[in-house]
Amino acid sequence: MHRGFFSLLIIIILESLMQVLAQDTRVRLAAYNEIVTGNMQTGKYLPLIKNKNVALVVNQSSLVGKTHLADTLNALGIQIKRIFTPEHGYRGNVSEGKEIENSETENTKIEIVSLYGKKKKPATEDLKDIEAIVFDLQDVGVRFYTYISTLTFVMEACAENHIPLIVLDHPNPNGFYVDGPVLDTTYRSFVGMHPVPVVYGMTIGELAKMINGEGWLKNGIKCNLTVIPLKNYDHGMIVKLPVKPSPNLPDWRSIYLYPSLCFFEGTIVSVGRGTDKPFQIYGHPDITYGNYHFTPVAGNVSKHPKLENKTCYGENLSGYAENYVSNMPKLNLSWLIKAYNNLKTKDNFFNNFFVKLAGTAELRKQIEDGLSEPEIRKSWEEDLKRFKKIREKYLMYP
Repeated sequence: MHRGFFSLLIIIILESLMQVLAQDTRVRLAAYNEIVTGNMQTGKYLPLIKNKNVALVVNQSSLVGKTHLADTLNALGIQIKRIFTPEHGYRGNVSEGKEIENSETENTKIEIVSLYGKKKKPATEDLKDIEAIVFDLQDVGVRFYTYISTLTFVMEACAENHIPLIVLDHPNPNGFYVDGPVLDTTYRSFVGMHPVPVVYGMTIGELAKMINGEGWLKNGIKCNLTVIPLKNYDHGMIVKLPVKPSPNLPDWRSIYLYPSLCFFEGTIVSVGRGTDKPFQIYGHPDITYGNYHFTPVAGNVSKHPKLENKTCYGENLSGYAENYVSNMPKLNLSWLIKAYNNLKTKDNFFNNFFVKLAGTAELRKQIEDGLSEPEIRKSWEEDLKRFKKIREKYLMYP
């Protein structure tokens, strides 16, 4: 009987180990040029917009090879009447949180309407002459990254004005895992609009289908949605993007660490804005562990970074990103908990932005109550299971 029990136990352990190994070998760094993006497949979406007045939702990441989508479509005779642009602007060089004014393209003089200024949703007057909208933004697969909020408002405006929306899909550089607390809709904001975890493991096209299919638009309305899918993509890829999606995500290491380190944006701790390693380092003048230090300074992409001109002590996590197979796949809370426990200024550690990033009031309370990372992660399990079941309905890639 004991032999049978131990034999069964060994089998279970071996099966678990095989699953982990299989997952580790599936996840790998992938070059962007391995993948055929939605915008490269013009034959699939040109028939949907030919002889129509078209609006684009684009920025600096909207490249068909090395040519901007607006220039590509213009050369093909498509009537581009208007361009909508998200946070960071049409050229992706505006610092975080800064409102963007309307403008126009340099050569073709197409009107550019900001969706990160006086409004975040296209107004009816912006759409009165529009017959189709093409959405082409590179997302990073994290709930508080605002491009998916822009997607939501564009979908809503399309549904209300009976305008078809074509989403040109892009790879998700954080699409290889699902983790974090699921948003409590009590805390819905522009950095978290839907009941999804911090890392939701879906491309922007898959997420658009979920938003539509689950009735998450205002009043449950539905958008006339078409997604042009990727080719040669799967959810095991960590994709090296050819263009930084926003000013403070300069390379794949920052993008990989962003889901975990962005929580520091809701604290007194710097996450490296104003340095050459944003979202790869963290620190504060009063942290006493580690030998690493840095000094945030004002620059083009961070006009007034947190702890500007102050020497901050903390950790450089670039090496953690390099060891992505052994360290993945999970949201890492250890750095946040470690910084909180080390600093004397605990009463002022969190600010009001933290609950919006977390999407729940629980995470702050759990850290303040001294819960360990495994204890906190256990509290997410049931919500994550429910989300993953919903997610399965909308996945387009293995």
